[in-house]
Amino acid sequence: MSPIPYKIFVSSVQKELAAERRRVKDFITHDPLLSRFVSNVFLFEDIPAADRKPDDVYLGEVEKCDIYIGIFGNTYGGKNAEGKSATELEFEFATKTHRERLIFVKGDDDNAREPEMAKLVKKAGRQLTRRRFSDTPGLIREVYASLVSVLE
Repeated sequence: MSPIPYKIFVSSVQKELAAERRRVKDFITHDPLLSRFVSNVFLFEDIPAADRKPDDVYLGEVEKCDIYIGIFGNTYGGKNAEGKSATELEFEFATKTHRERLIFVKGDDDNAREPEMAKLVKKAGRQLTRRRFSDTPGLIREVYASLVSVLE
């Protein structure tokens, strides 16, 4: 019997955490264990240009995923007309649609975060256990441990 192919959505502010996003995707897709269980890791920057609103694209991809990985840094990101960033909208949609959510917070100094991101980190912390990391190898270790736990 083959394992269930999970789909993962990686959420974060693209500009601030571009390297971390790419490393997480590359690690999952090339790891001998995880790659057996994961059929797709979605990064917004991997899709081609399209005649669709970005909100429709990324929320549609969250809906298709089984596991939502949120990587929160210091920057909140651009805001839509309602004053919310793509990262917060993705987190809220993953919550509303009952996706498995794994949150990783870069750094220990919450005072260095933009106020909206500090609020998002706190909001996530009230809902689930989140992990902190200080560098990309630390993030990869935390992602691996968390995904193995979910897959068990």
